[in-house]
Amino acid sequence: MKKIVTIIAILVLIVVANSCITKVYAANRAIDENLESKLIQMKENSANSLEDYKVKYGSEAYGTVAYILNLVRIYSIPLCFLGIAIGAIHQYIIGIRKLDTLEKGMGLIVTFVTLLIICQILPLAFAVFVKFGRG
Repeated sequence: MKKIVTIIAILVLIVVANSCITKVYAANRAIDENLESKLIQMKENSANSLEDYKVKYGSEAYGTVAYILNLVRIYSIPLCFLGIAIGAIHQYIIGIRKLDTLEKGMGLIVTFVTLLIICQILPLAFAVFVKFGRG
């Protein structure tokens, strides 16, 4: 009797495991299809954005440069804040014990703040130059 109950329990366990695996596979497939559609949509949006810049600036070269400068502007913010945080760690935490690290931290902070300012002002300067300088 124990053997029959054990065999039935194992069969039930196999059926339940199979149905769970099938549900997980179906959910993963739905997530993959959803992710694929989102990636395709993001690619189309970025291509449309590049075309919008080309139309806005009236030239393929100026539109491409403006698009790239906008991407640099957007992605420079988190990278520069990360660099500033690393510089602050070097200056205020590690630099308490080592004076050379204190100077290194201050140098990192100044470098990343300068880079952040340049990356934020460069697209504006380009837009002003193209709109008013090209005449």
